Amino acid sequence: MANRRITDMPAADAEVSFGPGFAPRFIVTVDTEEEFDWEQPLTVDGHTLDSVGRLADFQAFCEKHGVCPVYLVDYPIATSALAAEILREPVMTGRAEIGVQLHPWVNPPHLEQVNPVNSFAGNLPPELEAAKFRLLRDTIEQAFGRAPQIYRAGRYGVGPETPALLREGGIAIDTSVRARFDYSAAGGVNFRDMPVRPWWIDRPGGLMELPLTTVYWGLLRRIGHWLYPVLWRAPRLRGILARIGLLERIPLTPEGVSQIEVLRGIDIAVREGLPVLVFSFHSPSLQGGHTPYIRTEADVAEFYRWWETVFADLARRGIRPTSVAGLIAAAALA
Repeated sequence: MANRRITDMPAADAEVSFGPGFAPRFIVTVDTEEEFDWEQPLTVDGHTLDSVGRLADFQAFCEKHGVCPVYLVDYPIATSALAAEILREPVMTGRAEIGVQLHPWVNPPHLEQVNPVNSFAGNLPPELEAAKFRLLRDTIEQAFGRAPQIYRAGRYGVGPETPALLREGGIAIDTSVRARFDYSAAGGVNFRDMPVRPWWIDRPGGLMELPLTTVYWGLLRRIGHWLYPVLWRAPRLRGILARIGLLERIPLTPEGVSQIEVLRGIDIAVREGLPVLVFSFHSPSLQGGHTPYIRTEADVAEFYRWWETVFADLARRGIRPTSVAGLIAAAALA
């Protein structure tokens, strides 16, 4: 299994087992990044870091709920003095964890043409993907005082050489797979049929894949894996099916997913026996006006109410938070 790619379907015996009594758990991951216009072409510069100060609010909120958030940091954040000031102490004391998120278009060395295809790091020449990753990984360790052990490719853009690169960099967990999503039309990866349970990419005890959690809800959810893609070019029909309770795709994120929808998603994930529920969002959503999902400060308040609802529901179900360190330790005990 040493040469397997992240996008290869895992072998039947590759599913990760965790120690007795560990599962189910949940983990909160934050794509911690610069602000840019999602509707415009990507550029090397022209971004802002106005929302970085809001990381302190989210960290305090998570600590109040006993949650250890995982900040997946890209280069503009790794070189931000304010981000280091806010996150270094929580990371050093184990109240937060730090990881790598590679946005190649803002990450030196800048040797490629900036375009949609090259925004997926796995599409770059392997030596350039490696150079960008190594610089980012080392910058993160220096800025935040801990060596990162988890990686997410920006835009989920893994490539055939990514696993070897991560192993070389001391990464234990990749969390780039966004199961049930397809980015191939833009030059990225089709994750549509990938599992939502963690698996070993290379070998037991080697590099773990921790896919983001997305489930299908509704009366037709059992055939969602093939029906939903068929409806891709008919968004109106997908909306109708969701409204009448037949089929809905629900990722565990506050971005574009209502409180009612996420509770449905949690319920399905629990019923399907997922050992780890992986939540995610983009850090610019901590301030109004930077993402399509959070336009105003009223939206920010609703964002926190969303998390309050989620944490309360998980607690009611007895699903406790975990961390990168917790996942690694529990897998070693299996």
